[in-house]
Amino acid sequence: MEAIMSCNLDVTSVWVPGQEVTSGQRIKLMEEEQCLTNNGLFRDPAMESHDFSSSRNNYTCTLTPELIAKAREELQEKPEWRLRDVQALRDMILKEHPHLRTRIDDSFLLRFLRARKFDYDRSLKLLVNYYASRRSWPEVFKNLRPSNVKHVLDSGFLTVLSQPDPDGRFVLCLRPGKWRPNDYPFVDNIRAMYLTLEKLIQSEETQVNGIVILADYNGVGLSQASHLGPFLAKKVVGILQDGFPIRIKAVNVINEPRIFKGVFAIIKPFLKEKMAQRVVPPLGLPPRCLRCSSLLRRIQEIQSPDLFGFVNEFAYPFPQYRIPPGTEMDGHPHGG
Repeated sequence: MEAIMSCNLDVTSVWVPGQEVTSGQRIKLMEEEQCLTNNGLFRDPAMESHDFSSSRNNYTCTLTPELIAKAREELQEKPEWRLRDVQALRDMILKEHPHLRTRIDDSFLLRFLRARKFDYDRSLKLLVNYYASRRSWPEVFKNLRPSNVKHVLDSGFLTVLSQPDPDGRFVLCLRPGKWRPNDYPFVDNIRAMYLTLEKLIQSEETQVNGIVILADYNGVGLSQASHLGPFLAKKVVGILQDGFPIRIKAVNVINEPRIFKGVFAIIKPFLKEKMAQRVVPPLGLPPRCLRCSSLLRRIQEIQSPDLFGFVNEFAYPFPQYRIPPGTEMDGHPHGG
């Protein structure tokens, strides 16, 4: 991570979603992407010799005392054993998956331990799934970089509220009704969402608190719903449940259209029971109850956004994105 810190880019004039891109901002964005490429954070043929084996054991905890206590209670994270647990996971990776090209630094591995409550075996499985999904779905992960999803964020399909809820959880807002199938393929929405999750999970606070998803189905019709089949639903749900180190604490649905029952029927078979129980409101709840959601009341307390439009703002400028390195599941030993 030392190389990342050396990218002293001026972020004050870089494009953020909703703004026109000037020539100067475009250059800044290109500089950011080139900087990330040079540091091995984007897949590039020149990076095939990058040393993924360095553990770079310079982790410094940034959690508040309150979050340390929360992590101990909810995630079984004991500060006095933290680095021991990280080393145990690192040893398992090197022993059981010696050809997996992955970062093994403390900060990176902690994401997976926290996501699986410091269960070594489950954390390792999550890490392997994280990289396996990249290889199995190249349409999503090929050339996955900020400039290639600008059009998605401009469309309003996805945003993150600028402030967390009272429980410290960032709110990822999805508005599938904003997507126009004739403008770009649905897979671009997945790319933008994945990139956003990568940014969110860099925060230790998010690793402990998790996130909530607020899905506004206003404007969703057959033109959008017809693109979500079982194959796509299975892959998306698979990544969110078993292939990414983030804790999704709730999925709140508002403006549920009549066709939502059909959409949910496609998704539900792939949801684990625990995740299905976190979808609020449960399928069949009368629409008049949607505005009573505790999450919506909390959001009103924070920012009072238009509940049917949300905040037209993205919480993170693109230059702050840091994409973990691409990988191959075999043929690239750690080396070093």
